[in-house]
Amino acid sequence: MERLARPVRRSPWLCNVLLYGSLFAAGDAVQQRLRRRPGQRADWAQTRRVALVALTFHGNFNYLWLRGLERLLPGRAPAAVLAKVGCDQLVGAPVAILAFYSGMSMLQGKEDIFADCQRKFWNTYKTGLMYWPFAQLSNFSLVPVYLRTAYTGFCGFLWAIFLCFSQQSGDGTVSSAFRLLRGEKADAEKTPPGK
Repeated sequence: MERLARPVRRSPWLCNVLLYGSLFAAGDAVQQRLRRRPGQRADWAQTRRVALVALTFHGNFNYLWLRGLERLLPGRAPAAVLAKVGCDQLVGAPVAILAFYSGMSMLQGKEDIFADCQRKFWNTYKTGLMYWPFAQLSNFSLVPVYLRTAYTGFCGFLWAIFLCFSQQSGDGTVSSAFRLLRGEKADAEKTPPGK
């Protein structure tokens, strides 16, 4: 185990960011596979856009954010862990959701890069509150600081499947994700925001 941790300790930023970006791109590939109809090809340009957003923003943001939280609220005492989870959900999560939807819209060349975010932000944020506090609770209490971005990336793989689906054809709700899993078509345009 020590041998595996050495490269991460030598260049933690690079290893964490590359792993995070790769896992996000894999999440997009998985959601495309789940949505794909027979004979339909994968949209690798979309996966590259997801990877670019994850590598340029999300991986770097998470690396700096998680280290900053540890400096601001050091330790694994229950009060510090709960404070970190609270800060992460009140500040980090909204920034990450905004960056993903607006970054993807920008890379797709959409005229209004905030339209997706305006329609899907609150639903996505509420859905994230059902997942991320539990993932970050274990992250802040069990995972060493230098591996926290990587751990968040592994948890983010599942989140990326949901987030990429929501960006493509969902509305940011759990029910739209369940429609994906059941093989039903989700129609984001028909679902009003906030429902």
